[in-house]
Amino acid sequence: MSDAAPSSQRPPEVDRAAASRKAVAARRARASLKRDLATRVVTPQEVLRRAVADPASPAGTLRVPDFLTALPAIGEGKRDRILTQLGISPVKRLGGLGTRQRAALQEWLDRRMPEPRPRPGRSRLLVLAGPTAVGKGTVSARIREEHPEILVSVSATTRAPRPGEVDGVHYYFVDDAEFDRMIAEGELLEHAVVHNKHRYGTPRGPIDRALAEGRTVLLEIDLQGARQVRAAEPSASLVFLLPPSWDELVNRLVGRGTEDEEERARRLRTAKVELAAQGEFDFHIVNEDVATAARQVVDLTQASER
Repeated sequence: MSDAAPSSQRPPEVDRAAASRKAVAARRARASLKRDLATRVVTPQEVLRRAVADPASPAGTLRVPDFLTALPAIGEGKRDRILTQLGISPVKRLGGLGTRQRAALQEWLDRRMPEPRPRPGRSRLLVLAGPTAVGKGTVSARIREEHPEILVSVSATTRAPRPGEVDGVHYYFVDDAEFDRMIAEGELLEHAVVHNKHRYGTPRGPIDRALAEGRTVLLEIDLQGARQVRAAEPSASLVFLLPPSWDELVNRLVGRGTEDEEERARRLRTAKVELAAQGEFDFHIVNEDVATAARQVVDLTQASER
C-alpha cells in the first residue's frame, strides 16, 4: 500500500514554487541583516526593535544564536555562554522572545555595545562624514543647491577631477606643492591622506568668515578630518551618514564605476573601519533617499540656530 498523499491533498506545484521563492528571499534578507550587524551598518538594538515591532520580519525571524555571532568579536563559545547567562534557548528567534528574555538581551546589549547618544547642545559648525560611496557628496550638493544660506565648505584635494567636477565648486584641485604651502601657512582647518592615495583639506578662511557672520557651515569630510575638527573645534557637531545596508553600499561603489576591482576592495576594507567609528559622532542619518537625508541634515543646522 502506498503512503503517498493523494494528488488532491498535495499543494499545487505553483504554490510550492512560490513558497520556495519566499523561503529563499527570507534567507537572503536575514543574511543581509547579519552582514549589516557585522559591519555595524545597523546597531543590534535597532535590530531588536525591528524584531519586536514585526516578528515576521527578517529581524523577527532571525535566530538569537545567529544574531549574536553576527556581532563583532562574538564566536560560538562566547555565544553559548551568553545564551546560558540570559536564559535564552538556542532555538529562539528574536521576534519570539518573551518579555523577560527580551529585557535581559536589551540590558546586555546596552551594557556591552551602547548606542551613541547625541551630545547636549548643537553648533553652527556641522561635520558630515561617513564611509566611502555612502553619498556624502551628493547629499551636500543637494544642500548647497537648495539652502544657499548654509555655507557648504569646498575642500582642497590633490586628486584629479572626476568627469563633471568643476574647480572651486566641487573641490579646489591643487598640486602637492600648493597643498604643502597651505599646510605650512596654516590655511587648512584639517587635512588628511584619504584611501592611502590623495590628500584632502578644508580651507579655514571661508569657514571663519561665515561663522563670524552668524551663518551655519557644513563640512563634508572623511573620518580623519572629522576627528581633527573635533580636536580643533570641540563644539562642532559631528554627523555620520550611513548606508541603508552593507549590500547597498557595495552596489553604490560598484555602480559608481570610478575604481578598479582592487581599489574597490581596499575602499570596502576602509569602509568597515569607518563604520566602526560611528560611535564618535553626535548624530546618525541613513542615506536611503538623498532628499530625505539632506532635509534631516538641514533640520540639524536649523535646530542649532534656535
